[in-house]
Amino acid sequence: MGYCTLVEVERILAQALTSATTSTLTGRGALLRVGRVLDKNTVPTDIIEQYIQFAGQEIDATLSHQYKTPFCEMADFETSLQSDIAEYNSYIILDKKCPLTSGDNIIITDGVNEERFTIEDMVASGVFSTVEEIFTSFNAGTRVIRVKYPDPIPLVCARLASADIYDKYFMAQVSPSKSEYGSNLRKLARQHLNNILRGITVLHGYLRIGRRLFDPTIPAQYDTHKGTDAAKEIDDVG
Repeated sequence: MGYCTLVEVERILAQALTSATTSTLTGRGALLRVGRVLDKNTVPTDIIEQYIQFAGQEIDATLSHQYKTPFCEMADFETSLQSDIAEYNSYIILDKKCPLTSGDNIIITDGVNEERFTIEDMVASGVFSTVEEIFTSFNAGTRVIRVKYPDPIPLVCARLASADIYDKYFMAQVSPSKSEYGSNLRKLARQHLNNILRGITVLHGYLRIGRRLFDPTIPAQYDTHKGTDAAKEIDDVG
C-alpha cells in the first residue's frame, strides 16, 4: 500500500460514508461501531487503496527535489509483550505505556516467528486489538516493533486520500461537487508539505538530495522560479 493504512483513512473520513456494517460484510454490526466503519458497498477497499496510491504519488512528486523518494518504512519504536498472546487472549498487551495508536503498523517477532499487524482500536491503556487475527502464540517478553514512514507523511497521505474519496462518493452527488470538509483536509495536508519544503519540518533518517547551503531557486537551477525571492511552496509552482 501507500504511505498510510486503511484504518487511518477510515478515521479521517466524514461519517456520511460510514455504517455499522462489519468488515467482513457478514454478521451483525457492533453497536459501538456505528458511524466508525466505512460502508463497503459504497466505498470498496480497492478504491481506498488506489486513492492512497494517488496521494503517495503526489507526495513523492512534491518532495522529490529535496529527498530521495519513494520513502521506505523505518523502525522507530520498540517494546515487548507483557502478557502471552494465546487462544484465550488475542489482544496486544504491552509492558509499558507506548505512543501506539490506531493505524500503526507493528511487527511482533520472537526470533523464530515474525508477523505484521495493523492496530485497530485501543481497548485500554497499553492494550490494543488488531485488524488481522493473531493466530501465532507469542509469549510475554516478545519484541513489538513499530514501523512507519516519517512524520507527517502518513498524516498527509491519509488526508489527501480522504479528501478525494469524500468528494467522489458524497459531494459529487450534490452541488457544488467539492466540499468544505475536503478542501480543509487538502489545505492542512499542503501546509505540512510546505513546512517540509521550507525546511521547518525535517524528515529524520531519510536521504536529502541537492547541494548543502545552496538555494535551489536561484537562476542557475533549471525548471524552477527565477530569483532568490521566489516562492518555494507547492501552491506557487507554475
